[in-house]
Amino acid sequence: MTSQYVLRYSGLNWRAAGQCNNGTCVEVAELPDGGVGIRDNKAGDGPVLEFTLEEFRSFVQGVKAGEFDL
Repeated sequence: MTSQYVLRYSGLNWRAAGQCNNGTCVEVAELPDGGVGIRDNKAGDGPVLEFTLEEFRSFVQGVKAGEFDL
């Protein structure tokens, strides 16, 4: 039997950054409800983090501003 988890994320257009060439990347996809899903590309059937579009935009702005630099 197919789980609802698999059904929820099947058919999404997952994208990774263009610089992702070593296989250790995250992928993002637009969710049917307008949100954004993020997953580890090595775990295609693994967990997906879900964010609203506003949350994702805020995160991207923080990345660009260096808020998460180590």
